Amino acid sequence: MTNNKTSFSPTFLLLAVLFCVCLIVSNLMEIKTVRIGTLTITAGVIVFPISYIINDCIVEIYGFRRARLVIWLGFAMNLLVSLLLQIGIWLPGDDSWTGQSAMEMVFGAVPRIFVASFTAFLCGSMVNAYVMSRMKSRSDQGHGFSSRAIISTLFGEGIDSVIFFPIAFAGILPWNIIINLIITQTLLKTSYEILILPVTLKVVKQLRKIEGGDVTDRDISYKWWKINEI
Repeated sequence: MTNNKTSFSPTFLLLAVLFCVCLIVSNLMEIKTVRIGTLTITAGVIVFPISYIINDCIVEIYGFRRARLVIWLGFAMNLLVSLLLQIGIWLPGDDSWTGQSAMEMVFGAVPRIFVASFTAFLCGSMVNAYVMSRMKSRSDQGHGFSSRAIISTLFGEGIDSVIFFPIAFAGILPWNIIINLIITQTLLKTSYEILILPVTLKVVKQLRKIEGGDVTDRDISYKWWKINEI
């Protein structure tokens, strides 16, 4: 593992790209509701937890600084895609264009939902990375990846849901439903993490071999805005 702060391995870049793609696709899929047993969830729930799993892998192998950079990159790319889609909606359509209403329904972000989604993602992802990093730095010889991954996801997804649902639906849905959504989404996404944990463990093991080790954060700045520290 190189200590050169300006050097990014191809593997790290691939993980960063996958993180951004999963985040963008999950937000595009949010428009569709899906029935799983007695639960009604959004289609994005299938993809969004993958970004947390990638986040865990990046923190474990490359440290909090690199994870913070990737989170901000994902935030910026998602914002760019959203803005470009809005421009596409606003552009006057040709006389032969008949899909304006469908495009607005799928890609037209309601400002309140837009703010809720972006704020929740940024806070939840940062908390996930912070908890993962702090637990590793305080553990003996960095053991216990499984527990770190699960607990960090529980905190991260919990913060994400606690921020998103009240901002998005306060005054629209009753508070008992909002609280139920917060609990359900947090537990469902954490369960997803647990279910796929064997795959995550294999990925982390392979990443250690590729990169020649991993990073344990010591005496670093956890200020979420310090993206220049990589």
